[in-house]
Amino acid sequence: MLIGEYHHNIDEKGRLIIPAKFREEIGNSFVVTKGLDGCLFVYSLVEWEKMVNKLKKLPFTKKDARTFSRFFLASATVCEFDRQGRINLMNSLTLYAGLKKECAIIGVNDRLEIWDLDKFNNLMKENEEELDEISENLFDGDFSDEA
Repeated sequence: MLIGEYHHNIDEKGRLIIPAKFREEIGNSFVVTKGLDGCLFVYSLVEWEKMVNKLKKLPFTKKDARTFSRFFLASATVCEFDRQGRINLMNSLTLYAGLKKECAIIGVNDRLEIWDLDKFNNLMKENEEELDEISENLFDGDFSDEA
């Protein structure tokens, strides 16, 4: 499970250090793609295959399925770490996510998300006051494990 938040700077060549903890969990080869809410998603190859299998099950006759599949798959690229633990992000991905300098790299269960730090902080602040209501809507106020 990927959890935690780290901050690193992206350099002028589009290289970004990924924390060692995350590197160990996602493996040396992984997929980076456009994510939702204006960030990038990073999946291990195992998790990426699960996502692709879910997309394959969507009916291609539905416009939303085609649109989402194009968005998600067309920007995807297989990456590897360099010797310093950095990834080299394509310019189209850095532009999409608005990555300028400071980035937040967060673990979100089955994936990493890469955010422009200011954008991430604003998103968290905007949703902070609504978190109680959000959790109530998702979990009916009950976090207990019903096995």
